[in-house]
Amino acid sequence: MDLVREETIARRRRGDELESALLDAAWAELQGGGYGALTYDAVAARAGTSKPVLYRRWPSKPDLVIAAMHHAGLFARRELPDTGALRDDVVTALRRFNDSRADFITGISVIMANIASDTGLSPADLRDRLLGARTESGRLFLDRAVARGEIPERPWPRGLITMPFDLFRHDLLLTLTRVPERRILEIVDDLWLPLLRDGG
Repeated sequence: MDLVREETIARRRRGDELESALLDAAWAELQGGGYGALTYDAVAARAGTSKPVLYRRWPSKPDLVIAAMHHAGLFARRELPDTGALRDDVVTALRRFNDSRADFITGISVIMANIASDTGLSPADLRDRLLGARTESGRLFLDRAVARGEIPERPWPRGLITMPFDLFRHDLLLTLTRVPERRILEIVDDLWLPLLRDGG
């Protein structure tokens, strides 16, 4: 593709439309060849543009890959269930995560390991960059339960707030397969809820 044609295409697609096309191309390349094989040349060719257009938006490969993963909806918060009971809210949330994300976990974990290696970010730093400063699901579920009168308001430790989701992710990443139903129920019924009842 010659430079004049590239510039013409870039002028026609601006703003959100252009960015969406670029991230679609990056995600397709990522799915097709993985993190190691992804190049700015390949993404630019697939998107019908030039490398400078990419570099202006995402100066490094990890920047581009993280943006593409967000664009693909991998880290978008799904609507949280509201069953009317804390226990059922959390069990339902974990089941939904199992259904929607378990099949992607192997690929995602490899990509995240590569990003961490390239950037030097710790797993905690990388998680903050991917998820932002949003309120943990556990906090939202506990706040609802307090409002319903299921549990008293307490200064819950953060580790207890996130516990069912942390244990679920641990199992998912350790086995790289769906978390069994019996394990989901064990996490919620045998580990988390007894600690809540005891006041953390």
